[in-house]
Amino acid sequence: MNAKHLLRFITVDPVKLSIKDKLISVASCFTVILLTAWITQQISPGTANPILVASMGASAVILFIIPNSPLAQPWPLVGGQLVSATIGLVCAHLLTNPVFASACAVGGSVLAMLLLRCLHPPGAATALTPVMAGGAITSLGYGFVLMPVGLNVAIMLMTAVIINRWILQGEYPIIPHKTDDKKHQHGTPIQDSQRTGISEQDLEQALDNMNLFMDVSKGDLSRLLTDAQLHSFKRYRGAISCADIMVKPILAVEYGTAVDEAWRIMHSEKLKAMPVIDRARRVIGIITWNDFFKFISVGDNDTFQEKFRAFIRRSPSLTTNKPESVGHIMTASVSVLPETAHIAELIPLMSTQGYRQIPIVNGENRLVGMVYQANLIAALYNKDAIDSGTADIRVKIGYIG
Repeated sequence: MNAKHLLRFITVDPVKLSIKDKLISVASCFTVILLTAWITQQISPGTANPILVASMGASAVILFIIPNSPLAQPWPLVGGQLVSATIGLVCAHLLTNPVFASACAVGGSVLAMLLLRCLHPPGAATALTPVMAGGAITSLGYGFVLMPVGLNVAIMLMTAVIINRWILQGEYPIIPHKTDDKKHQHGTPIQDSQRTGISEQDLEQALDNMNLFMDVSKGDLSRLLTDAQLHSFKRYRGAISCADIMVKPILAVEYGTAVDEAWRIMHSEKLKAMPVIDRARRVIGIITWNDFFKFISVGDNDTFQEKFRAFIRRSPSLTTNKPESVGHIMTASVSVLPETAHIAELIPLMSTQGYRQIPIVNGENRLVGMVYQANLIAALYNKDAIDSGTADIRVKIGYIG
């Protein structure tokens, strides 16, 4: 290997963080070790020195440099350290040869962490501590697992949660949850998995097929794929935002709008869907033809037309057993996109997620327009018309659902 190749290795930054984030990570590592050392010093009788396990320094690096890593989550931190400390003590007590004891401590701790799904690399260093320190540690017995290892881990975990989640507003710890691409909270932005069209199950299958450990969470991987797809599409199609192709002004109804009034608007304007908004024009739902039809059941002696007319007709009495307002029949699970979003974000939604229209909101989350499938198709087919500012596309397909 020549000097040129060696210099290339040295100049590659393994940590893709900004200067600000690097300084924050340094300050966080300093704080957690300072706090851990001070607390153990205060509660340790008969010694002026803190009881600090050396491997906690490596744990601090993982917790604050790569907090989204699977290795940095609470169970790997707690389980990895405590299990490794226990195995290290067992090897130190049972094996007299320090060379063999060291190898067994590390190998055994790694095996245990893998089987218990709590792999935390600094745990292997913790396993070595009783073997290398000898009587100074083994004389403590298995109490070493709780003090100082357990106490060190508890302090570091609480500090990591406070700094990463509450101060830095991060997602630590990452809580596993099931995702359902068909269910969304009303008025919520599109999630990364929806934008890429790649589900969590797809990511898990791809990682299983690689048979290779990757120090990245599924959430980070999804965001990475999303960003890569968007950059690729933007480079190919140019900067076309949802605001460039959306229909505006858009007809909308409110929660209290009568069912017959909503149907009259949709029928006269040939709309297949309308957003439902509150008084501040924030999207709270969407109403489609299916929302009207799902309440109608046709019996043997009835026709659909008769049932439908009876459904949308206002009840003359004060009480009724059928829905009277849009809010009672609307679909509350509707997703929105900001007007600044690139049209690339619409493609997986309409091609794989089954959306036929997406409400578009401004910076204040207020409804400003709607993008239909026809708008997107026209934009992809005729990019030049949009680049030149031609509005014909919007006019011709303005109210197609």
